[in-house]
Formats: sequence, structure tokens, C-alpha cells
Amino acid sequence: MTAASFDGEWFDTGDLAVIDADGYLSIIGRSKDVIIRGGENIPVADLENVLYEHPKLAGVAVVGVPDPRLQERACAVVTLAPGADGFTLEEMRAYLGEKGIARPYWPERLEVVDELPRTASGKIQKFRIRAGLAQRS
Repeated sequence: MTAASFDGEWFDTGDLAVIDADGYLSIIGRSKDVIIRGGENIPVADLENVLYEHPKLAGVAVVGVPDPRLQERACAVVTLAPGADGFTLEEMRAYLGEKGIARPYWPERLEVVDELPRTASGKIQKFRIRAGLAQRS
């Protein structure tokens, strides 16, 4: 599998990057949506699918936020369903426990927002969420 990741002179790490006008490389995301927490891969899509089932939630995005010790920590960014009176980290943890999600996969942070940034076609722009979280950290 490692050999298959080589493309000529390049090695495909799965990271998405941009090179700015000065030639600096910046990692902006991953081609596969996983969070690497302490060496363990957290499958984001599975976690999001479970959270989408919660009756208080209308929108869900789970993203990794940098952590100096664990590399990343999971943050759930959610919008509330009409009429929902709020949603707390404790509620989310209890719900994930009821659904049988392994505790190491639970997000350590929850942000409730009015809306999630989306493309014109409706896809959630996780890179914008990450940038916003980085500014608030």
C-alpha cells in the first residue's frame, strides 16, 4: 500500500495543501474525513450520522481541532432544529453513550451555531469551520 501511494516523485499522504505566492505550503485538510486523536482514527462520517438522528439537531459537522498532546481533538459543530431549546455537551455525550458510540470517539468540544457555512450546492465547508474555531481558541 505504501508503494501505491507514490506517484512519480510525490508521496500521497492524504493531506490537502496549498502553496501560497511566497512558496509556503499549508495543510488545509484531508482527502479522507477522519480525525487523528492520539494515534487513533476517529471516523467522522459515522459520528455525524449518529448525531444527525438526534431530534434537537438540524445540522452537524464534526471537525478536528489542533491539540499539542493528542494531535487533534474532535469538535461537534451543530445547528438546532426548529423549536429546540438548546443542546449541551453533556446531552451529546449521554446520547452518544446510548447509541453505543465508543467513548474515545466522542467529541470533547461542542459549538452550537446559527448556521453552518455551505457551498452553493449545500455542502458543508469544513475548512471554514476549522478556521473559525482556530480564531476562537
